[in-house]
Parts: sequence; structure tokens; C-alpha cells
Amino acid sequence: MKSYNPYDNFLETVEAAAAILEMPKNDYEAIKYPERELKVAIPVEMDDGRVKVFEGYRVQHSSSRGPCKGGIRYHPDVDIDEVKALAAWMTFKCAVVNIPYGGGKGAVGVDPALLSKNELKRLTRRYTAMILPLIGPEKDIPAPDINTNAEIMGWIMDTYSMFKGYTVPGVVTGKPVGIGGSVGRSAATGRGVMLITKEILHRMGTPVYDTTVAVQGAGNVGGVAARLLHNEGMKVIALSDVSGGVFNKRGLDIPKIMDFIDAGGFLKDYENGEFEYISNEELLTCEAHVLVPAAMENQITAEIAKKLKAKVIVEGANGPTTVEADKILNDMGVIVVPDILANAGGVVVSYFEWVQNIQSLTWDFDEVNRTLEKIIIRAFNEVWDKMHEKKSTMRMGAYMVALERLADAKKIRGIFP
Repeated sequence: MKSYNPYDNFLETVEAAAAILEMPKNDYEAIKYPERELKVAIPVEMDDGRVKVFEGYRVQHSSSRGPCKGGIRYHPDVDIDEVKALAAWMTFKCAVVNIPYGGGKGAVGVDPALLSKNELKRLTRRYTAMILPLIGPEKDIPAPDINTNAEIMGWIMDTYSMFKGYTVPGVVTGKPVGIGGSVGRSAATGRGVMLITKEILHRMGTPVYDTTVAVQGAGNVGGVAARLLHNEGMKVIALSDVSGGVFNKRGLDIPKIMDFIDAGGFLKDYENGEFEYISNEELLTCEAHVLVPAAMENQITAEIAKKLKAKVIVEGANGPTTVEADKILNDMGVIVVPDILANAGGVVVSYFEWVQNIQSLTWDFDEVNRTLEKIIIRAFNEVWDKMHEKKSTMRMGAYMVALERLADAKKIRGIFP
């Protein structure tokens, strides 16, 4: 049996979108290949004096429409194909929401839970030094991703600044506000998921109030989305984290649960409420109207898709649905709002942060959220219109909008030399 390769998944989707557009191969051939792939060895002196070497990556998929942009994840299972796919999805995500970025992504093969804080700091600073020739506010701008956060972005910014000899806040986004981060950035991806969920329900004529939702993942995307969806009057009936899931068909007490998780707790240890413990598969296939997969890629496989009961999927994670599952869901009449649209809130507010850094000014919370909503809803409308124009799925609509913008940029710039 062929193993899952997320980059092959990406290429297959691009080819399908190009075919619907009847786009000549010459117009998009270069988009199928990352511009640069860097693999680095990261020696770290551990607290006990041992030297341990970790593998790291930075992939720049496209800079046709602006500097490369994309997160850095720390995870023991990362490989180059995953990082290539994540970088490519970032290219398309930035093009869908029409911000002047290309796509990049970084990763280190490590479980940060097994490192002390000082070991994590040394790893981050050495990794930054190793990818230093590639990054910069005008070239490639990292951000947080799985198992990285604002504090780690602060270490990257400081390391880069030490090499430059002056403070360069624009080298990363998702930093602490005290050193040039933007208000609203940490919640932006989850907020975007909430806005998209409300919009798709509105288009389907489904009332927002009391609509049932299942959220896979309780981190920076899923946790924030669950809170905001609950605040909008939706009924979150299932939620999971790395330790497992909880379910209550009458609705979970999301504020209490998220306060517990935000304080460092795990759902398997949460006992203060009425619910039953469920598995990952039970969450994905439960009787919720909306499913928000907001964990890792490759979660909704063909086998899971056949058992799905949700009418709408809003992809909070990158690449949670396989190509095979997509076809099954389409045949079942399930509407899938794709990741490159649904979770683009984070990169949109990262763009705001970068703009504030470059211009040496700050926006307030209302301005950030108001401008985010304007950009996200505009992108949704463009994807919706393209989907209907071409009689396709929302995923194909999003890829077509992005592919046309990327092909136009390539055509205008031409091929060097």
C-alpha cells in the first residue's frame, strides 16, 4: 500500500485545478517545484553535557508574489515531504487571501516536551543560525506553528538581530507584543476559522445559533476556534487534544474546559463536567453538523470519510483531508471549506504584524480584527464565486483563485535569465 505523501497530495490538487481552468502547463509548471530546500544538522549541548544532533529544514516554495512566509514546527515525525507540502500550501494560502507573500516552511525533528527550557533555547538559536542565510524581513519570514510559540519567535528574532548588529523585529511574526508582535495575532487563525464557519452556514441558510460543532485539536487553532464558536452561540459537542477527546450531545462547557487546558491541563485529566471520553475517530465521525479538524494533516482518510456524519468541514489544520477522502466527501454532498482559505487568518494577521514592524507603528485590536474580517470574507466571496462559475468544489475554487494569481505573477515577471 502506498504511504501518504502530502506533497503528492498538493501536486494532484494543483493539476486538477489547472485542468478545470484549462491552463497551459507552461503557466504553472514552475509552481510545482520549491525554489529552495535547505536541510541542516543542529548540534545542541544538552544539560548533562552530551551533544545531540537534530535535523532541521527550511523550504522556500515561491517568492513570485513577495517574501516567503511560513511557520516553524517542532515535531519528532517531520520529514522533507511534509515541509515541502506545508510551504506550498502557504504559497496558495497567501495567494487566496491576496496578500503579497509567497510560501515557506521550517521544521526541526524534535519533541520539545523532552527538552528543558535551556535546551530548547539552544536548539532554537542554533537552528536560527543555520538557516540565517535564507531568512530576513525582505526574504523569508518565519512564524509559530505546531509546538512553537511567541517566546520561541522572540529567541529567533533576538538571534537574527545579534548577527545583524541591530534589532530586526520584522524577521519573524507571532512575537510577543512587547518586542513588536501584533495584538490579535495569537488568536487570528482560530478567529478566521470562526468567521469562515459563520459565513458558510449563512450561505447554506443554516442558523448559527445552536448549530452543533466538533473540534479536533484544542491548541492555538482548535482551542481558540472552539471558544469563539461557543461565544457565537454554536454548540460545541466534541473537543479533543493530544490526550483524547470529550463528547456531550447537549454541548460542552467550552470556557471551563479551555481555561483548564490553557492552564496546562490535558483533557484525559479533566473531570469537572458532564461528558463521555471518546477516541479520535469517534470525534471525527460524531453527529455534529460542522466538523473542524484543527490538529495535524492526514486525519480524514478515505476510511474516515465514509463514516462521516458532518454536513460541513472547515479545515483548521493544514492538509487534514486526503485526495481520496475529498472525492468521497464530494460524492456524499459534504461541503469542505479548504485549509488554504479556512485557516488563513493567521498569515493575514502575520502580514499585519510585518507591516507594522516595517512602518514602525502599531494597530489596535479593533483595527486588526476588522481588517482581518474584511480580507477573509472577501477571499471567501472570490472562492465561492469561482466555485459556482466552474461548477466545482470549494477546494478547487480556492486553488483556482490562487493558481491564477500565481501564474499571472510568473507571467508578468518572466523567467530569469
